[in-house]
Amino acid sequence: MPQPVKQLETTRKGSLDGALRAAKSGGCAPSSCGLSAPDDIDPAIWERIKDHPCFSEEAHHYFARMHVAVAPACNIQCNYCNRKYDCANESRPGVASEKLTPDQALRKVIAVANEVPQLSVLGIAGPGDACYDWKKTKATFERVAREIPDIKLCISTNGLALPDHVDELAEMNVDHVTITINMVDPEIGAKIYPWIFYRHRRYTGIEAARILHERQMLGLEMLIKKDILTKINSVMIPGVNDAHLVEVNKWVRDRGAFMHNVMPLISEPSHGTYYGLTGQRGPQPLELEALHDRLEGGAKLMRHCRQCRADAVGLLGDDRRREFTRDHISSDVTYNASKRHAYRQLVALECGDHLAARKDAITAVTSAESDGQLHVAVTTKGGGRINEHFGHATELQVYVVSQKGINLVGNRKIGQYCLGGWGEEATLYSIISALEGIDILLCAKIGDSPKKRLAEAGVRATDAFGYDYIETAIGALYAAEFGVKPLVATA
Repeated sequence: MPQPVKQLETTRKGSLDGALRAAKSGGCAPSSCGLSAPDDIDPAIWERIKDHPCFSEEAHHYFARMHVAVAPACNIQCNYCNRKYDCANESRPGVASEKLTPDQALRKVIAVANEVPQLSVLGIAGPGDACYDWKKTKATFERVAREIPDIKLCISTNGLALPDHVDELAEMNVDHVTITINMVDPEIGAKIYPWIFYRHRRYTGIEAARILHERQMLGLEMLIKKDILTKINSVMIPGVNDAHLVEVNKWVRDRGAFMHNVMPLISEPSHGTYYGLTGQRGPQPLELEALHDRLEGGAKLMRHCRQCRADAVGLLGDDRRREFTRDHISSDVTYNASKRHAYRQLVALECGDHLAARKDAITAVTSAESDGQLHVAVTTKGGGRINEHFGHATELQVYVVSQKGINLVGNRKIGQYCLGGWGEEATLYSIISALEGIDILLCAKIGDSPKKRLAEAGVRATDAFGYDYIETAIGALYAAEFGVKPLVATA
């Protein structure tokens, strides 16, 4: 394994030795992540998002977020939501295994910050609504900000109560807010929201959706006036709002939203949601990618979302929440900043190498005299590298490579193939289905048996680029496929 990867892996598992050695060798100050601003982002904005894994695709390779489930109360009902259901293996918004008080949340944040050096963001995303359950949200942020002043604070909200708290959010230096907006037409909204609770009264139907829409737009406009970066989440519901999300994208772009994240509906019948029980299907991966393509040119799109739980901990593709349940956390835990600061310096070293490798790969691809295109799936657990075994992966990152460049277009959930040392045949069938439209699968390691089965299904799988940077491997594949000059893999 290349030395930078060994160091990153050592840090991820909680040992500080590799990070300290890298920090002592030089590099940037602890507050810097070493990532350069993309050409399409203002440098001032980049300084605010470069270590936020949800607002920056580049940052999600290196930085972690955590959600604390302190806000269980909610003021709307969504047809896709059932907060009572919790499967430990599930990743779905609104789900949490433990509800916390603000004091319990503070202890948990400190414990995570001590052991997960990648941590840069604390979010409150329910399991209800962070703005409706405001006293708990505010108390949690105030406690954490006193103990860990350099951590970013952000919330996710449905927007109904948001306008009541924008001034307080600004006063507490909450610089990132996500609003879930699924419609701008109340007639469509009435198909998504059975009721809302507003000003001590319950509203239903079109009237409820109209009030929600007006409050969401007001909240968004107020946030923009306060210079708070705002991301919009939308759930793609086939036959309900899928075509309408083009209009939603236009509305939020025109009102200054920084980013639009369109997520697939999750509607398993076992979750007990209205949509799940009535047979409303979610979109297929290619349907979601097609909608993303339609939205290009509008509000900036987020393509790397994992639809996180309300108690998620860690890198977006490596949730470690089970390590930090209440029974694992000491009542007298104290904050030690050394791991987080050392990790920042380590990332600065790794990022410079990664950026150079990415630029080389993209230059080679975009300068090729070929109109070919490849869809490539990657198993990764962070660091921008192909560093996850096929049998251990629970998701795939999907890239499209063509003369336009090497672009992440989304993530696809899969079942874990290898359990207890044995491959699960039923799981392999579902993985093959999830690989629809994929030409090549890149893994850190893959066994001969699943590799053969995937080949029979039309998907080439290889571990020849294990632990290389993702873009370097994809560039080399494109060169081999379409006869352009190959790159030397970067260690």
